[in-house]
This record gives sequence, structure tokens and C-alpha cells, in this order.
Amino acid sequence: MTITPDFRFRRLRRTSTLRELVRENQLRASDFILPLFIEEDITATVDIPSMPGVVRYPESQLEEVVLRAYGKGIRAILLFGVSTHKDDVGSDTWSDQGLMARCIKTAKSACPDMLVISDNCFCEYTEHGHCGVLCEGSHEGLDVDNDLTLANLQKQAVVAAQAGVDMIAPSTMIDGMVAAIREGLDSAGFQHIPIMSYSTKFASAFYGPFRDAVDSTFKGTRSTYQMDPANGREALAESMQDELEGADILMVKPGLAYLDVIANIRQHSQRPLAVYHVSGEYAMIKAAAAANVIDEQAIVLETMMAFRRAGCDLIITYYAEQLAEWLSAS
Repeated sequence: MTITPDFRFRRLRRTSTLRELVRENQLRASDFILPLFIEEDITATVDIPSMPGVVRYPESQLEEVVLRAYGKGIRAILLFGVSTHKDDVGSDTWSDQGLMARCIKTAKSACPDMLVISDNCFCEYTEHGHCGVLCEGSHEGLDVDNDLTLANLQKQAVVAAQAGVDMIAPSTMIDGMVAAIREGLDSAGFQHIPIMSYSTKFASAFYGPFRDAVDSTFKGTRSTYQMDPANGREALAESMQDELEGADILMVKPGLAYLDVIANIRQHSQRPLAVYHVSGEYAMIKAAAAANVIDEQAIVLETMMAFRRAGCDLIITYYAEQLAEWLSAS
């Protein structure tokens, strides 16, 4: 059989050295951000049954965990507090003695070279489990007051900066959140602190196990502020708006079901782009591996490469430490 033109793609696939030489995307331990759950008032780790291998850590173990991750090559962590001091507005997050501030201080003290990122939201710190101040009048139940929540986000971000955080990561999906946080940080003298915005965050069914992880009391829907999974054009517009407001890094959450969105944002923006490989995606791989129907390591590596190929620079994943181990052994 004659192929015209006479070019054979397989020539560069013949050996592992050739394949590596022409490989378009690479994975490194420093590409990954490790999410950590820190719970108040516990003295030992608490397993999260829906996320095998992931635990809630007591504050007393945070230093050890940060140093362990850094020793494996992880260079960034994303902190989630599991609070026992919840109220209607999440006020513990703007207390300089609150859980968020304490965790930041501990992590930075343990390993000054580790990039410490705070997840800036309210769902882990409110009795109702929503991402801000509740308002009345929604046709679909509880809803969040946009502008009251913005004011609280400003206070929360400034407290995180004062505690020594390296990066703010607002995840509320409240309109104007990046502009408000940028204004708050700049006014308080923290012009140097970058913002990694959850700029395109969908109202997704893939978040279920995360609610177990943070012991969420959430009921109802977040569809009035998180994005409709059906909307691709709006997904791009959301991230472009956050870029205009000053986001230093954009993010898509979840990942695998939204590779088209990632690729589209990549085509329209030169900002660094992150993806969150979320709890449901993690749990599905773990379940399939436990059933012996997949090769867990191979599937995870392929998934991470899909994110890189779609255009992501950074990957938030519960597999971060295992990935670092696998890559160092390869």
C-alpha cells in the first residue's frame, strides 16, 4: 500500500527514547498542588470513606504533612479548614486567631519555601454550608447575597495575607469576587499577593465526596451562583471576566468532563491556567482500582496528561503525593 505523501508517524515511536524526545507535554511534581483538609479539635487523622487515602488532619500534624509533601517534590498546597466554629456568615475566617489564619501560619512556619494557598470561601465555616451570606427571595430555596459576600471575602483575604499566605484562591463563584479581593489586598498593602481564581466553576455532581471531606451541612443547590454545566460560551466569559478583574491564574473545576472548556480558555488567554481534579473524579478512579478493572497508576498519569494537553499549567489533585512518587521512580 502506498501512502501519499510518504510520511510515517511511527518512525518517531520506535523506541522509548524517541518517544520521550518528541513528547509534547511532560509531567513534573512541581505541576501539582496538594489539597489538605485540616480539622479543629481532633487529635488523630479522620478517614474520609468516600475518598480512600484522603484524611482530615489535626492541626498538630500539619507541620509534618507539609514537610512530607515538600520532601516528595510538591511545591504548593491548598488549605481547607474544617471548622467547629461555624455561624451564619463564616466569621471565623476573618479572625486572626481563626482556623484559616492558624493553618497558614503553621504551614509557612513549617516550610517557608512551600507555596501556601488559601481556599477562600465560606462553605466550610457556615452553619448552612453555602458559600456566602444568605439572602431571601430565591425561587429555588436558599440563595447567596452577592455584594454582602464580597465584603466578607475582602476581610477574609486580608486576614489570610496578614497570616502569611502566598496566594489567594477564591472559590465562591460570586460576581466581582476577583475585583473585590484585589481592591482589599491592595488597600491593605498586599499588592504582591497573587489571586488564583476559581474562574469557571460548575455546579457539578462531581463534588459529592468533597462534602464528606469538609463535614458540610449543605442542603439544596448552588446553581444560582455556580455555572450551568451546559454552558460553554459562558464558561469562557466567566474566566475572561476574572482576567479583566485582575486574576493572576485562572482555573476550571471540575476537570475531565470539561476538557473542551479548558482548551477554549487556553486559546483565549495567556494567563497561567489551573484545573481542579475534584473529589468525585478521584473517587471514581479509586473505586475502579479497588474493583481491579483498571491500572490505577496508568489511569491517573493519563488523566493528568489530558489536563496538560488541554492547556493546563497547574493541576490541583488529591493524587499529588502519589504522582510525585510515581514520577520520581520512572
